[in-house]
Amino acid sequence: MELLTIGAFAHAARLTPKALRLYDEVGLLLPAAVDPESGYRLYDPAQLPLARLVAQLRRIGMPLATIRVVCALEPAAAAEAVAAYWRGVTDDTSARARLAAILVDHLSEGGTTMSQTNPTRAVRSAAACEMGAVRDSNEDAAYASERLLAVADGMRGPGGAAASAAAIDALRSVELTDAPAVELLTKVAGAVTDADRIVRGLATGEHRPATTLTALLRSGSHLVLVHIGDTRAYLLRGGELSLLTQDHTWVQAEVDQGRLDREQAAAHPRRAVLVRALGGGQQVEADLALRTALPGDRYLLCSDGLSAVVDRADLRSTLVAAADPADAVRGLIDRARAAGAPDNIACVVADVAAV
Repeated sequence: MELLTIGAFAHAARLTPKALRLYDEVGLLLPAAVDPESGYRLYDPAQLPLARLVAQLRRIGMPLATIRVVCALEPAAAAEAVAAYWRGVTDDTSARARLAAILVDHLSEGGTTMSQTNPTRAVRSAAACEMGAVRDSNEDAAYASERLLAVADGMRGPGGAAASAAAIDALRSVELTDAPAVELLTKVAGAVTDADRIVRGLATGEHRPATTLTALLRSGSHLVLVHIGDTRAYLLRGGELSLLTQDHTWVQAEVDQGRLDREQAAAHPRRAVLVRALGGGQQVEADLALRTALPGDRYLLCSDGLSAVVDRADLRSTLVAAADPADAVRGLIDRARAAGAPDNIACVVADVAAV
């Protein structure tokens, strides 16, 4: 069969001669022959299916190195590789969309832009993690520093403790990152993805540990809030206690859809069943938010070993009465023990002050 010039082949393949020259240079689509006198590239019409596949893969944004791998596969394997690539694209796009929405909300409320001065805050904190009265192991974890506050509740057997520790360690990797709040938000999202991968890597056979995670990471006067599962974050401001997170549980989803009321949910036998957790189910989707820290704020992060047995009014009164974070933590744990402490208790309290 007569060979086609690069121009004719490019037209038939819906590519440009420039693209074909690039694919030749990188070894992706070599010409069938090169004219020894003119140096013109010539192509076999039988190469058109491959060229059209390359063109289509480029249109979905696939890198040339990945295209080279896909083109070397059998059709079924190539199809799976394309599907896996596109899942990654959609996951990344979804994550970027969430971050963009947070940034839009933040700026719409008059939030600080990256070019404006971001006043600093001092944070005093205390943390404790204690075993419940009827437990023989503790899979909870709590961490508090000047920059990072975090609690995690591991589950599914002996790997739960390693899972909760790994979740917090992933955030500690960005704890000292000196970046504006919006950039830090992106880094936290990446750290959560890393944590999910690490927790999944702890799986052995039938045993697949998982963990919740709720954390606040400070940048100047801003706080990045990350949350997945049923650990919680509260804010005491002006004497009012607000819940900043929503439980990722089966019963909460039923409440949201109107199939259960809050009283039914509180007593439901499946109230502790999670629909989102690090290491559990499909790829993790954490809730992210950007908050402004004000002097006088008091934050509480805790596992359900506290929030499930101490009601909101008692949480508030204990937080209001405590002179400092250490007193607050001790008082809250005492409240949980007075209620029977059926579960392990992780608790972090932090006060914000101007510098």
